[in-house]
Amino acid sequence: MGLKKTHQNTIFLILFTAFGALLASCGKSGASGELVGAGAKNFKSNEVPYGMVYIPGGSFIMGQTDQDVLFGQAAQNKEVTVSPFFMDETEITNSEYRQFVNWVRDSTLINKLGKDEQKKFRVINKKDSLAKTSIDWRKVGVNGVNLWKSGSKLKTFEKVKLDLSHNDLGEYTLDDRKFTYGYTIFDAEKAAAERDKRDKNNIQNADRTKQVFRDTVGVYPDTLVWKAHLFKRSHNEPMIYGYFSHPAYNNYPVVGISWRQARAFSVWRGKVNDSYRAAKKLPKRMPYSLPTEAEFEYAARGGRVGTTYPWGGPYPRNAKGCLMANFKPARGRFADDGATFTVNVKSYFPNDFGLFNMAGNVAEWTNDAYNVSAYNITNTLNPVINNADEKRKVVRGGSWNDNGYFLQNSVRNYEIKDEQTAYIGFRCVTPYIGRDIKDK
Repeated sequence: MGLKKTHQNTIFLILFTAFGALLASCGKSGASGELVGAGAKNFKSNEVPYGMVYIPGGSFIMGQTDQDVLFGQAAQNKEVTVSPFFMDETEITNSEYRQFVNWVRDSTLINKLGKDEQKKFRVINKKDSLAKTSIDWRKVGVNGVNLWKSGSKLKTFEKVKLDLSHNDLGEYTLDDRKFTYGYTIFDAEKAAAERDKRDKNNIQNADRTKQVFRDTVGVYPDTLVWKAHLFKRSHNEPMIYGYFSHPAYNNYPVVGISWRQARAFSVWRGKVNDSYRAAKKLPKRMPYSLPTEAEFEYAARGGRVGTTYPWGGPYPRNAKGCLMANFKPARGRFADDGATFTVNVKSYFPNDFGLFNMAGNVAEWTNDAYNVSAYNITNTLNPVINNADEKRKVVRGGSWNDNGYFLQNSVRNYEIKDEQTAYIGFRCVTPYIGRDIKDK
C-alpha cells in the first residue's frame, strides 16, 4: 500500500515537472535562457492618423535669405534638421473645434448632474469617435424652446450652477464662460533646466513642482472678432451670427481662438485618443501639439529647396495669372482671389506634401515663443523656443487679411497668446515614431 502511494507521488512529480518545463519553453520571456526583450504589442508605424499626412524628416535652410520689408534686421537664416512627423492636412475647422466645445459642454454638465438627472439627459453617442457619452439636448430643449418653459429642467441648470445669461448674440442661454477645459502636461523645458541646476549645484532633489504646466481655459471662440480691432467699422454682423455655428461654415477654418485655446484643443485631442486606444488595448500615439516654427516652415516648403511660397513659385500668381492662395492683394482687393473672407479648408491646390493652405486663408499659431534672435540661440536639431513666460507666440503662413509678403514660407510674425482674431487659426502635429514610414 505504501509502495503504491509512493509510486503515485512519483508520477505526479514527473508530470508536474514536465508541465512546468512545457510552460517555460512556450513563453518568449527568457526562452533558452537568452535575452529576448520584454513582451510588447506590435505597433503599426505606418498608420497615419485620420485627417493627417506624413511629413518625412529632413534638413533645410530655415528663414529669410533676401527680403526684410519691415526693416527689422531680422532676416536671419539657419540650416536645421526636423524629425518626421504627422500634420493635419488642413486647418482645424469649425466642425472639428465644435466637437471639442460640445465635449467640454456635455462633460461639464454630466459631471455636475446627479445620477437621476444623468439618466434623463445622458445619451450614448456612437457617431462621435471622441466622445462615448454626451447630452441629448432634445430632452433638455433646443434653441430655448422647451428648456426655459419647463420649471423642472430650469431648476436642473440652477442646481449645477451653470448660469443663464445673454451671449454675444444677445440670446438668453447657458453662460459659455462656465465651460472650461483644465489640463496638466509635463514641461520638459523646465524639467531639463531643473536637472542642470541640480547637477551644477550638487542638489540631490530637484523641485518637481516646476516641471508641470497647468492651465484652465474657456473653450468657446470669440465671435465678436469680426467686429473688433481692425473691423470696427465693417458690416460683419452675418459673420458674428453664423460663422462658428452655421453648417454652411462647417469646413471653414475656426477663428477667434487664442494660442492657449489652440494648445488646450491639441492636449484634449491626444487625451481622448489615448483613452480610446487604451480601451482597445492599442499602444498610444505620441502627444498632439501645435507645430514648432521649424516644423511649420519645413512642411510649408513641401520638400522644395529655396522656394518663396508653398506652391513653389516666386510669385503669388501662376502662369495663367490666377492667385494661388486666399489673401489681400494690392491694398484691399479682397475678392480678387475668389473670397472676401475665409474659404473652405480644401480650397486651392495642396503643396507637395499634400497640405492645404499653408499660406493664406488663416495665419496659424505655432508652439514657439517669439524671439527676434531665435535662429541664433536655438538648436540645429528640431529647434524650438518653449518659454511659458513669453506672451508673444509665433504666427506663420499669412491670412486672408494679409498682403502677399506674409504668405512667404520664411516670414515670421507674432501675436499675444491670449489674443483672439478673425484671421488666426491653427492645425496640429504629432511625432512619427521611427526613422521613416517606409521602414518595416
